[in-house]
Amino acid sequence: MQSSGSNGPNGRLAAGAVRPRRLRRGAAMRRLVRETRLSADQLLYPMFVVPGEGVETEIASLPGQVHRSVDRVAAAAREVAAAGVPGVLLFGRAADKSPDGQEASAPDGATQRAAAVIKAAAPELLVCTDVCLCAYTDHGHCGVLNGGEVDNDASVARIVDTALSHARAGADVVAPSDMMDGRVGAIRAALDAEGFGSTAIMAYAAKYASAFYGPFRDAVDSAPAFGDRRGYQMDPANVREAVREAALDIAEGADIVMVKPALTYLDVVAQVRAACDAPLAAYLVSGEYAAIEAAAARGWLDRRAAALEALTAVARAGADVIITYWAPQAAGWLREDASR
Repeated sequence: MQSSGSNGPNGRLAAGAVRPRRLRRGAAMRRLVRETRLSADQLLYPMFVVPGEGVETEIASLPGQVHRSVDRVAAAAREVAAAGVPGVLLFGRAADKSPDGQEASAPDGATQRAAAVIKAAAPELLVCTDVCLCAYTDHGHCGVLNGGEVDNDASVARIVDTALSHARAGADVVAPSDMMDGRVGAIRAALDAEGFGSTAIMAYAAKYASAFYGPFRDAVDSAPAFGDRRGYQMDPANVREAVREAALDIAEGADIVMVKPALTYLDVVAQVRAACDAPLAAYLVSGEYAAIEAAAARGWLDRRAAALEALTAVARAGADVIITYWAPQAAGWLREDASR
């Protein structure tokens, strides 16, 4: 095989030399041979629902994202569906916090009511719900405390109750994000026993104890009142553990497994993808989003180009599903690019 660097007279490439640039010549050629194809069909849009009425206020630490009360959710859901995004991921916020996060499983909670409203307003939209206690406990941890420590098994019982309440409200997918051991199997058993065998589980299989969650914790008021979450979320230094966690969740009945964060953990996404056959989601989290938004607001980055490059990187690493605050905008950008 002739080397691509073989030169003929006057420094020109010799006849027959490999010229990769031929496949970069013009937008049509680049689209034709593109290896990773980002699609709106891959995207899920996070939405924040809060108690009250008439609420639609921007979240300061998440530019462009808002808190919505349930009465404002239907219109937003229809817009997401019209943009071509297949689903939303709902995050609720408590009116009254308690030690065991009782409101997380309340039938009239913000998430439960929003799920029912969205299924009525936009039936074609997939409704996924985050299942956790951190936004509902008065201490901000993702489970029930026992002697100042998060009690795994007592927490799983509460997580199961919460997942069931979401399924009863019409959720298509429940997404436990608490990182308690055994919760996927317990949720699957409970869903099946109550006749929700078609409700899917998207497990936060590899959720790292990341510094990039700050804006999200502000959005749902879930910062821990003491300590941190390193006793149940994963060590950022570990990769093999992520593969093991994903395999365990799949064995327990997870339909989709997730890596979170996405952009700063692309190597983890790639290794989980290589090891597991199940659909793989990755969450481009609040801090990753906010960093790009802040740079773009100062003119340091092209917002659209940077966002699409970031999303493409996550897809290139192997994610089938990308959870992103850019979902509706990205769907529009992708349509515009395809029409050129």
